[in-house]
Amino acid sequence: MDSIIFDLDGTIWDPIDTVLDAWNSRIKDHEQIKSELTRSDFESTMGLQMHEISVKLFPDLNEDIRTQVIKECCDAEQGYLKKHGGKLYPHVEEVLKKLSKKYKLYIVSNCQDGYIESFYEFHKLEKYFLDFENPGRTGLSKGENIKLIIQRNNLSDPIYVGDTEGDCKAAKYAGVPFVYAKYGFGQVNYYDESIDTFAELVKLYVTEESGAVL
Repeated sequence: MDSIIFDLDGTIWDPIDTVLDAWNSRIKDHEQIKSELTRSDFESTMGLQMHEISVKLFPDLNEDIRTQVIKECCDAEQGYLKKHGGKLYPHVEEVLKKLSKKYKLYIVSNCQDGYIESFYEFHKLEKYFLDFENPGRTGLSKGENIKLIIQRNNLSDPIYVGDTEGDCKAAKYAGVPFVYAKYGFGQVNYYDESIDTFAELVKLYVTEESGAVL
């Protein structure tokens, strides 16, 4: 094992409350949308690509209006995340610091272009990651983006850490072991390893010589 590729939402952080505020600030301007979105609405979309999210959240809108609403919401979301951030899971930075001393770290998330950059900007964690990818930049599936990261960075033996069935399928597509983050948003039936907290990655993959276990 030479590297770890991470999902973002439900694995490294929980951004839902900030995203919810951003989206509700925009949809109130559209009279076709009769009610605000809720946290459970967003939890049900974790792991989906943006087009799938738009259909799930706004099934009654025609495609042109839905596309406009989603664009406005995503633009607002990036501003909110840059200003307010999300909720990091416990010990994230300490764990990333320890892992980065032994492994190359990356992010592959099903998000729009600019989302991971907003995460970096608020939480100042970019220094631990060597590269990232998302369908907003490439138009590819998560599995294809994992493969792209592997090829682009000449990785020989990576693992993927995520929290949804989609993450599991993406890892399988890319041919890499899957570590299931049980504390996240999804339910997964098959995995190679599982963690109940983000800090358990240190117990699994960092030897005592590399630093004390959290």
